[in-house]
Amino acid sequence: MRWVLSFGMCSSAVVVFVFGTVTEWLHFYNKWFYCFLWIVNGLLQSTGWPCVVAVMGNWFGKAGRGLVFGLWSACASVGNIFGAFLASSVLQYGYEYAFLVTASVQFAGGIIVFFGLVISPKEVGLPDIGEEGDGSAEEDVSEPLIGSSDDDDDDQNYSIQAADLSNSGSSSNTRQPKAIGFFQACCLPGVILYSLAYACLKLVNYSFFFWLPLYLYDNFGWKEAEADELSIWYDVGGIIGGTIQGFISDKLQKRAPVLAVSLILAIASLLGYSRSPNDKLINAVLMAITGFFIGGPSNMISSAISADLGRQEMVKGSSEALATVTGIVDGTGSIGAAVGQSLVSLIHDKLEWMSVFYFFSLMIGLTVLFIMPLIVNEIKMLRAERRLRRLAG
Repeated sequence: MRWVLSFGMCSSAVVVFVFGTVTEWLHFYNKWFYCFLWIVNGLLQSTGWPCVVAVMGNWFGKAGRGLVFGLWSACASVGNIFGAFLASSVLQYGYEYAFLVTASVQFAGGIIVFFGLVISPKEVGLPDIGEEGDGSAEEDVSEPLIGSSDDDDDDQNYSIQAADLSNSGSSSNTRQPKAIGFFQACCLPGVILYSLAYACLKLVNYSFFFWLPLYLYDNFGWKEAEADELSIWYDVGGIIGGTIQGFISDKLQKRAPVLAVSLILAIASLLGYSRSPNDKLINAVLMAITGFFIGGPSNMISSAISADLGRQEMVKGSSEALATVTGIVDGTGSIGAAVGQSLVSLIHDKLEWMSVFYFFSLMIGLTVLFIMPLIVNEIKMLRAERRLRRLAG
């Protein structure tokens, strides 16, 4: 995984350097060449997120994963903020230097990853996290966050089928885990539903972020520089949202209900933001609230939930399986985000900005719809656990 991650970072840096710097130095401008380079760049960058989520999954178990991953996944938002400031600081010398500086930082990061990244605790002589529990952990910590308990027959379609494990006996504990195929990963409980949900949610998250400066410029007449600076508050809200919602999901030991509440409030926050007055302070507050309820769930699905899905009992201990599952979820989300850019442009040109916000609300509604079976399942599990606690008390 270290090789894949460092290769992806360094190669992507070279492509970015050629795209923005070399072409300007050579005064070579060709639309199809730019398209080709950006497709290659997307392919190389797609190696990043699945690998880093798999590495984090090797180091952190279920206990506290929502908080840890919620805080850690803010790295993407922090990168957006840092990258914007870094690029703007050298933009006065020419846009090619913005590409040069960011590509240099990315290439240096790839070198650091290659020589410094520790993939798993085993590499430094530490035991594995053993998150599935061996009797020493508390019951609510070792119980899976994705799936259901064994005594609930009605939820078998969304729980892990343990037949293969029971047939393999104790020898399964000693075998080295193998990587799973694409279709095997898709068949894991929850993967398809969360992937489809993330396609809709990432569409909204990315579209809102990318189109926000233009919306502020068109709707309020603010300068582009002011609009760019103000849009940072959307990322700030996402950072806080991912951390707090991850912490709450850890306490509940369930992810889907937390997502559902946040996404329903996201629709309200979107419609509220669409009616924001021409006041920068109020706009920034409403923007941060919107980022809290949209960016937070997006960070959770792409990190903590992907890690939960990739470390189910079926693929216990396989970081390769975790990377595959994360790649499926993130890749499906990226397809949705790519389609969303075209749709938002079309809606904006043909209709008006208010229609764009209605479209975002519809996509968030579809997100909730896709994970509804998991929401119902986990609410049933919460009620069952409460009944057991009452009986035990």
